[in-house]
Amino acid sequence: MDKKWEELTPEEKREERFRKWLAAPGVKFASPEAEKAYKERVTRLGKAIRGEEPDRVPVQLPSGNYPAYYVGGTLQKVMYDYDELRRAWIKFIHDFDMDTYRGPGLVHAARVLEILDYKLYKWPGHGLASDVKGYQFVEGEYMMADEYDALMKDPSDFSFRVLMPRLAGALEPLEKFAPFSSMLGRPMNMVPTFMRPEVQATFQALIDAGKEMSKWQEAVSACNREALVVGLPSIQGGAAAAPFDTIGDALRGTHGIIMDMYRQPDKLREAMDFIADINIERAIEGANASGGVTAWFALHKGDDTFMSPKQFETFYWPTLKKVIMALINEGIMVSLFAEGKYLTRLEVIKELPKSWAIWHFDQTDMATAKKALGDSACIMGNVPTSLMCTGTAQDVKEHCRKLIETCAPGGGYILTGGASATETNAENLRAMMEAAKEYGVYR
Repeated sequence: MDKKWEELTPEEKREERFRKWLAAPGVKFASPEAEKAYKERVTRLGKAIRGEEPDRVPVQLPSGNYPAYYVGGTLQKVMYDYDELRRAWIKFIHDFDMDTYRGPGLVHAARVLEILDYKLYKWPGHGLASDVKGYQFVEGEYMMADEYDALMKDPSDFSFRVLMPRLAGALEPLEKFAPFSSMLGRPMNMVPTFMRPEVQATFQALIDAGKEMSKWQEAVSACNREALVVGLPSIQGGAAAAPFDTIGDALRGTHGIIMDMYRQPDKLREAMDFIADINIERAIEGANASGGVTAWFALHKGDDTFMSPKQFETFYWPTLKKVIMALINEGIMVSLFAEGKYLTRLEVIKELPKSWAIWHFDQTDMATAKKALGDSACIMGNVPTSLMCTGTAQDVKEHCRKLIETCAPGGGYILTGGASATETNAENLRAMMEAAKEYGVYR
């Protein structure tokens, strides 16, 4: 580039990210055919997410953790056996035709969670029956209503000495750790804390968890490398979050943040604005490290049934938009998984700049979404999970045909499920791909 990065416009930065995505630096493809297929898929996806018409409608299979079951295993097995995780996803990669790949990154490393005595999840064999096919998030008020100021005064210290001990049993002794501010210019002030056997055990647990996480990461990375080698790109880059969800998920919990909306709304908005800056920095670092073109958001608490339109515009949208606009300024597109229904949000979210957002809708009516956003954003989603899990292949194909006829005209459309469908089957996944090839070709 002739210009420095900071001198580029957001559009120029985005195009540079797309150029690198298409070039796939460092990837040694399995064959010339694999490289050709990769470039065709990236081109197809790139046009769709910019709001254009590619050669045909791209597909993101809503496979979730289905690969574990496809090879005869279970979610519990791949959470503990990383060789089995690698075997399952690599077989899935080779056996299914798809336009974009989603790896096993959301299959948590169970042994890491056990080492830390992590309290935010229950999983198969740990709080849930061994045959359960998903996780259960354990909400709680892990940050108290009067602790916003402490969080904003020093988020690193608050996270280390207050939140981590509450979120993981093995880290409870960190409550006794000296404040980091006491070590300013006096690093030896740290040492006496390590005389405590319980603190030594805590740091040993973190070391053990880190070693275990490395084993899990190698298995996940092996799957991701294999996907690239055979020509499968991913549209996911970094991860990001709405500040409201950051607080409402793992800090105050649903009950706590609802109470704060009424009892201390100004303090809540102040904290969300503060957290937005943290989320921006984290998301940009993640997107840059991945080499991706997007940052992915799971929007947990913004749907129609959780809060009124006025509450959405007051508490949820302003700081989410702040994060989004900062990412756009860095040339990073945003991929927003709108969980639940967003029918009453469509006019508000249309405020985003044209051709920068990918809206993945869970239960939002796609015809309404296309009418509202079709000229400004890429849309995807709402092949019902229930249909993917209980319908026939013909049912799935017919539903996809109708969605394509409704949403594909003009471009800016990706065919996918409303959410992951771990309990689906091979025939239904293949039917989705067949529908795109048969009905989704642009002429």
